[in-house]
Amino acid sequence: MKHLLSIFILLITTSLFSQSEPYSFRKYANVESFYQLLTKEAIEVGVKNNVPPAALLAIAGLESGYGSGYVAQITGNILSLNAGKGDKKLPPLYLPTCGDKDVVLFDSTEIKSCPKKNLNWKQRPSSLKHDYRPAPYAGTIKNLAYLKHNPNQRILAQKACLNGFARRWLSKNNKNNVFRDASLWLDSLVNKEGTKALFSKEVNIKFISMIGGHPNSFNFREIWPKKVKRIMNKVGLVNLCSEMYEKKLSFEQAWKNNSIND
Repeated sequence: MKHLLSIFILLITTSLFSQSEPYSFRKYANVESFYQLLTKEAIEVGVKNNVPPAALLAIAGLESGYGSGYVAQITGNILSLNAGKGDKKLPPLYLPTCGDKDVVLFDSTEIKSCPKKNLNWKQRPSSLKHDYRPAPYAGTIKNLAYLKHNPNQRILAQKACLNGFARRWLSKNNKNNVFRDASLWLDSLVNKEGTKALFSKEVNIKFISMIGGHPNSFNFREIWPKKVKRIMNKVGLVNLCSEMYEKKLSFEQAWKNNSIND
């Protein structure tokens, strides 16, 4: 009897502990820093264009490595969007790593701080990605660290990327059925249920499944939607966006609130 009681107490304790920190990715400083700068902008873009903000943020986190990828850092292209006709695209780059580290260096200051014998230079092919840096740097190899050293411009570039996805990819005029159907569905949903529908976990999940994981979608790999949904759940992005938009909490207040209500 005592053995069964001990097991019961252990199960209850484990359950309570697991519920105390449901959004386990929030403990990582790089994840918090990435979303601290981006969440307000994503909510604004999402509400204006009928796009679920939590899904938008989860996709950005996956595609950019929470802003750590060198292409995302240089261009502000956190969604890995290809350049369209007339867009500036990031050209081929000749950039090094330092020693055994697998981090691509693009800031001249960081390159100079690495001993020359430890620099491993490599020709990086054209990424074909939209370069959201302002003129005269967009589409050139000039001032690759511009957004890194100009935070306000970085936010503008990242927001431009979010807008590009929301307005150009998710368009009723898009010839791609996947994006056109997703756009039409979201517009119809908001017309019926209002903007609050964009902050529903079910809507965010369905949207991610609609635009990825199958041919001619944002990413055809079956694992892609699973990865995006995992980020959304582990960071608690639906909850974060809902509390900031509906309850008018600051990012800091909403981020610290780990109670599950999404």
